[in-house]
Amino acid sequence: MYSAECLPNVIGEGGIFAFSGLDGETRAASGFVATWGASPYSLLFHTAKRRVLEVSAPEETMTEWVTGDACRFATPVGSGTFVYGAWHTLMGTIPSDVRVSLRLEDGAEAVGCPQPVSGAAASCMASDDEDNGEYIVLAKQAERFAVSFGATREEAEERACAGLQLDVEQAVSDRLVWLARVPVLEDNRRTRLLYKCFSVMKANTLAAEAGFGQMWSTPDRVPHKDMWLWDTAFHSFGMNKLDPDAAWQCLKTMLEAIRPDGMMPHQINPFGKYSRITQPPILAWGVWANYCAEPDAAKLRYALPYLQRYLAWNLEHRDRNRNGLFEWEIHGDPLCRSGESGMDNSARFDEAADLDAVDFSTFMACDMKYVAWIAAELGQEDVARTWRERAKQTADRIIVGFWNEEDGFYYDKHGDGRLSTVKAVSGFLPLLLEELPERHAERLIGMLNDPKHFAAEYPIPSLALSEPAWGTDMWRGPAWINMNYMIVQGLKLHGRTQEADKLAERTIDLVQRYVERYGVTFEYYDSSDRLPPVDCDRKGPPADRYNIRHKMDSIRDYHWTAALTACLLLEKDTDVNMEGGIAVNRHDEQPSTAGWTAPSGRGG
Repeated sequence: MYSAECLPNVIGEGGIFAFSGLDGETRAASGFVATWGASPYSLLFHTAKRRVLEVSAPEETMTEWVTGDACRFATPVGSGTFVYGAWHTLMGTIPSDVRVSLRLEDGAEAVGCPQPVSGAAASCMASDDEDNGEYIVLAKQAERFAVSFGATREEAEERACAGLQLDVEQAVSDRLVWLARVPVLEDNRRTRLLYKCFSVMKANTLAAEAGFGQMWSTPDRVPHKDMWLWDTAFHSFGMNKLDPDAAWQCLKTMLEAIRPDGMMPHQINPFGKYSRITQPPILAWGVWANYCAEPDAAKLRYALPYLQRYLAWNLEHRDRNRNGLFEWEIHGDPLCRSGESGMDNSARFDEAADLDAVDFSTFMACDMKYVAWIAAELGQEDVARTWRERAKQTADRIIVGFWNEEDGFYYDKHGDGRLSTVKAVSGFLPLLLEELPERHAERLIGMLNDPKHFAAEYPIPSLALSEPAWGTDMWRGPAWINMNYMIVQGLKLHGRTQEADKLAERTIDLVQRYVERYGVTFEYYDSSDRLPPVDCDRKGPPADRYNIRHKMDSIRDYHWTAALTACLLLEKDTDVNMEGGIAVNRHDEQPSTAGWTAPSGRGG
C-alpha cells in the first residue's frame, strides 16, 4: 500500500505526532497531542501538566519512516513501531534494546498501578493529574506498549491494556490509507517532501467536536490549537488536492463562525471562543477553489449568504473614512500591532494608527470577484453584477491610490493621504488583480528582482532588505510561504510564468532544505538564510531551549507551510488559474483546465 522510500524519514524536535480527525474522533479539549522531544524518539504530551514518554534507544537507531501519526525505526537487534490506535491511545512494539517510561515533564516518575482492571498480565504505570482531571497510563507487556489518556485512572488503564491487544500492523495500515492517495513524483526527494506536507496537513485536521459540526483545521495542534480565518482557506487549497470533501468541511466550520452582525472572527474553537477582530478575507477564494476541485452547487448555495454578509461587514466596519479602501485594526502592542492583518508585527504598523491597507483592499477586491463568480454560477446574475462592479471599483482605487510611480511599488496610505514609505511584501499583492496595468506588473517584477530590496537568498522577504527594521522576527524580514504562494499566482495571472516558476522553485527548495535538516515545516524562514528557522526571532529573541509554553519560536509543522508547499509541488509546470486557486493565464485565448473543472457560467 505504501513504499517506505516515499515517506518522510527525519524526526525533528517539535514535530507533531497525533491522531487525525481524518481517521476518526479527536478530542481537542484533552490536550493528548504529542510532539517529538529533544531526546531521540521521546515524545512530549501537551496535557495541562505535560508528560514525557521517555524512550531509551541505542545511538545506532535509524528512522525508517515517520508520519504525523505513525513511525517505524530500526535498532541493531530489531525494529520498533509507534502508531495511534485512537485519539486517546498511542501503542507500539519495541525491540529488546529499547526502553520506554512515563514521567511528568518536571521529572516526577509515573507510579505503579495495582493489577490492571482488565486482569491482563501487563505492568502499568500511571501519571495522575487530579486537579485537571487528566490521567495517563503506560502499559507494557513483552515487546508491546500502549500509553493512554483517560478522565479517570481506571479509564486510562482500560484503554492502555486494550491497546496492548490491538493489531499494530493493522493500525499502521489504517493510518497510512489516507496518505496512499498522495501521488509519486519523478524526484524521490520531492516525493518525500510531498508526503511530509500531507502528513502535516493530516495531523492538523480535527474531527467534529462540541460546537463544531464537522471537521476543522488548525495552524498547529500546539501551540495555537484553535482555528484561524485565513489559515483555513490556505489549508483548504492543499487539502483540495487530496480530499476536497475534508477541505469543504473545514471551510464550512469557519463560515458557520460568523457572528449575527456578519463579523467573521479571526480565531475560534469548538468550546465557544470567538475573537473580537477579523482577518484577511480570502474565504470566497477558498470556497471557489474547493468548488473547482469538486463541483457541487449546493456548497456554493450554502456559502454565498455567509460570504456576502462578511464582505458587507467589512464594507461597513473596516472602511472608516469611506474612501472605498480598507483599514486593519491597529493597536498599541509593539509585538502585535495588527493581529487582524495576519502580519502581526510588521514594520508597516510601527508608526501608523490609521492606515488604508494595500493588502486588505486587494483581498477585498479579489473576494468580491469570487463572490460574483459564485453568484453567477448559481444563476443569480443581479447579485453577481453588484459584486463584480464593487470588485472593479475597489481594484481601480487600489491601482490609483496606493501606487508610487517613482518607486514602482504599492504602499499603504496614512489617514492624512500620505503614502507610507515602508516596503513590505504586501506591496506585491496587487498582482492578484486582473486589472493591474502591465507596466505596474513590470515595475513590481523589477522590485522583486532587485537585490537591494527583495531579491534575497530565499525570497520573498516580508520586509525589504533595504528597510532599517529588517531582521529575522516574523513579519519583519523572514520569508512566509503563504505570501510566496499568492505572489506566484499573481505572476502567473499576468503571464509571467518564468518568474513564477523561479519563485516557486526557490520556495520549494527552502522548505525542503529545512525539512531534511530538522524534520518539520516551519512557520517562516530567514530570507537571507544566515540563520536556520530555529534561531530566528519571534516577537523577541529565541529561547535557549525549545519550549513553546515559555516562549513561542518559529512554529514547527506549521499547517499552511505544508499545504501551500504541496500546492507548489503539484502545480509545477501547470498554468495557474485564480478561478480554481490554480490556473488561467489571462493572456490565453482559452483558459487552461489543468487541475480544475471549468464552471459553466461564472460571468467573470
